[in-house]
This record gives sequence, C-alpha cells and structure tokens, in this order.
Amino acid sequence: MRIMDEEHTKHPFLGVKGMMNFLNINRDHMLNIKRIRRLMRLMGLEAIYPKPKLSLPGPGHMIMPYLLRDVEISHPNHVWSTDITYIPMHTGFMYLVAVMDWYSRRVLSWELSNTLSTQFCLDALDMAFNRFGVPEIFNTDQGSQFTSTMFQERLTTNGVRPSMDGRGRALDNVCIERLWRSVKYENVYINCYGNGMELFNGLRIYFDYYNYDRPHQGMDGKTPNGVYCCIH
Repeated sequence: MRIMDEEHTKHPFLGVKGMMNFLNINRDHMLNIKRIRRLMRLMGLEAIYPKPKLSLPGPGHMIMPYLLRDVEISHPNHVWSTDITYIPMHTGFMYLVAVMDWYSRRVLSWELSNTLSTQFCLDALDMAFNRFGVPEIFNTDQGSQFTSTMFQERLTTNGVRPSMDGRGRALDNVCIERLWRSVKYENVYINCYGNGMELFNGLRIYFDYYNYDRPHQGMDGKTPNGVYCCIH
C-alpha cells in the first residue's frame, strides 16, 4: 500500500489497470485487478481524469456547482478548500484532512482519523472557522464526506458559498493536491512514522514549518502565513 500511495502521488492519473501494471512489473507473483481495486478503494485513491458520466450521490447528499472557473482569487478568506489523503505508517495507516486558504496557501487546520468519516472533516472545518472566521467560497471534491447534509449545512448556515470540483478533474482543487505532494515527499515518506501519535507530532511540526518557514516560489519566496497575515 505504501508503494501504491507513492505511485499515486507521482502519477495521480493511474487507474486500477494502470496501478496493477505498475505493481506487476518484474514480479514473479502477479497481483490481480480485484485486489488492486479493493486496496485503492480502501485507501481512498481514485484516478484523476474527466469521467464521461458522474456517479450519483447517496440519499441526502448534494452536488454543488464549481464556482471558481475564471475567478481571480484576490485576498485571504476569499476561497478555502479541503481534501482527504491517505497517510501510510510503518504499520497501518491514517487519513489526513486539511483546510487551506487558496490565496496564501496557508494550512488553516488539519485532523487525523483511522476512518473516512464525515466527523473528522467537520472537526477540521469547525477548527478553521473558530480560528480564522469564514471564507466567501469553500471548495471540495465530490467525496461523500463533503456532499453530506451535515457538511453542507455547516457551510450554508455560516453564510459560505459551497463549490465542488467536477468529478475527477485534477485542476479544480490543484492547490491542495500540491500540498499533499509536499507533505508526503518532504515529511511522511522520509520519516516512516511508527504509530498515530508519532504521525500527529510529526505533522504538527511539519505544518508549522510549512506555514511559517517554508518559502513558496509562486508567492515570491514568501511564506503562507506571511502572505495571509500581511494582507488579512
């Protein structure tokens, strides 16, 4: 699963067949497609490419339009977004959710969970609201956690306009996809955390570094917190 996560992070366009072909190169015992599909579903991995037909939401789930096409992000708290990613450990794995301000790239909040529950996404959202106020627009993918009634009501009751990626569209939530690549290659993969507590402490240190000390080329070498606080 660690190898699958690394390959998906490098090449997120690989589907089940592509992942199977990658894993079976130079292997004596071939992995079958059913096992690869089951593991990718467990890990929450899905190939990024435009799908010809959107999947239907579950009962009580809502699909919102994508509001950010041709929109110029002009200030902090204009647009926030969130996403979930799979985090491998030495034994087992966790899921990480983060809330990011698009203008500054600042990570406003994050949470860990051992299940893909809606609650840990709500916890991260509430933490961001309590610390930083609310954005004008909040963008997510079409994951069941974000299309749920509880999550959508938390946005609308706080006066936030919900926006959702087109299913499988890589560029709709590109800022947070870049964050996951940085988190994994700069921290997770090189540390190989042994348990959830080690992972939590390591991510806490990393996100402090990411927000306050890590310069971004796309922001003229400024840090996310420097941009967020300078203009906010």
